[in-house]
Amino acid sequence: MPKAPAAPSPLPDPASYEAALEELEQLVGRIESGQLPLDEMLAGYQRGAVLLEFCRKRLEAVQDQIKVLDEGALQPWTQE
Repeated sequence: MPKAPAAPSPLPDPASYEAALEELEQLVGRIESGQLPLDEMLAGYQRGAVLLEFCRKRLEAVQDQIKVLDEGALQPWTQE
């Protein structure tokens, strides 16, 4: 019975939001170029989904940390 191809090891999380965003932009450019083979396009799409989730979680964490003091109590920051 033939062996199934080994699953590729997952790529590490990006070092920062900015690194993730840069990698995501490069991935989108390569995918949109239409020059990738189907397997590479699928792998790029999957990596892009991971990067997008990383960016969303980072943004949510930062938003949760942005607080302002309002009458002695911390309140979520809103731009006025």
